Amino acid sequence: MRNFKKTIAGVLVLGTCFTVSQGGLAAGGSVHLEPSEIDPDNVSSLQRGARNFMNYCSGCHSAQYVRFKTIGKALELSEEQLIDNLMFNAEKTFETIRSAMPPEDGARWYGKAPPDLSLMARAKGADYIYNFLKGYYVEPGSPTGVNNVVLAGTSMPHVLWELQGYQEAHFVEHVENEGTDEEIRTAVFEDFRPLSAGSMDAGDYDDFVRDTTNFLAFIAEPIRQDRRKLGVWVLMFLIFFFVLAAQLKKQIWKDVQ
Repeated sequence: MRNFKKTIAGVLVLGTCFTVSQGGLAAGGSVHLEPSEIDPDNVSSLQRGARNFMNYCSGCHSAQYVRFKTIGKALELSEEQLIDNLMFNAEKTFETIRSAMPPEDGARWYGKAPPDLSLMARAKGADYIYNFLKGYYVEPGSPTGVNNVVLAGTSMPHVLWELQGYQEAHFVEHVENEGTDEEIRTAVFEDFRPLSAGSMDAGDYDDFVRDTTNFLAFIAEPIRQDRRKLGVWVLMFLIFFFVLAAQLKKQIWKDVQ
């Protein structure tokens, strides 16, 4: 009975190796992260996300660990569609996504070169990216005129301001150990208040950001679908082999008291 339990536990542990959380690792400090609710199986969303990335992100950010050919296959795009709609700064489908901005220029303009986004969704999580792209607010003292509630002091400007518009963040003061020598006062984010409208309403902008986040989650692990399918077959094999082994053991030891 003990060996049986160990075997079942082993199968379950192995099964967890073939599952993945859509949100990934969350890293947002004290700011509450809304769930991104991305759908990695939604090809239409991934196609829109790829369009968004190439139009709004690839000017500064690269994705050097994924090839256009891989993107086209997963997003069900023909080579002609891939070349016409996504490959703005590449000539061959086996090339990776390169930033249009030279790294040295990025470092001079923003203080450091914009990071490669190939693995950003795995490093930070989809929820982090989703909330970061929604988290910009106007801050006059900032070099870019904006700040972000998810990543305070970010050097990245609000490149989607024409779509979202501008908003201000409302903070409330939080006091710890009030009246003592160890009193600590911190500003806690409460909500956003719109300042100017963008070309999209709030719902459309959320969908835009969600599609973009979905694509970033895809390029962070483009073999996710194949891995999950393989995982199902592996688990089926292990269950079948376990049943077969149990029956074989029962047959061999049936005469042993």
